Amino acid sequence: MPTYEFRCRTCDDTFDVQRPMSESSSPANCPEGHPDTVKLLSMAGIGGMQAAPSGGGGGCCGGGCCS
Repeated sequence: MPTYEFRCRTCDDTFDVQRPMSESSSPANCPEGHPDTVKLLSMAGIGGMQAAPSGGGGGCCGGGCCS
C-alpha cells in the first residue's frame, strides 16, 4: 500500500498516511486532529536508485577536450 506524506497547516507537522491509490486525493487529519492539511509531493520511488556511469568519457572535462 502506498504511503503519502502530508503537512498540517495549523501545527506545521508532517506525517505519513498509508492508503490505497484510489484514496490518494482524500483529505487526512493530522495526528493532532487538525483538518487543514496538504498532501506533499514525494519523489520516493520515482526513477529509483541508478548508479552513475563509471569511467571517463562524455562532456568536455571528462573527455579530454579541455586543453
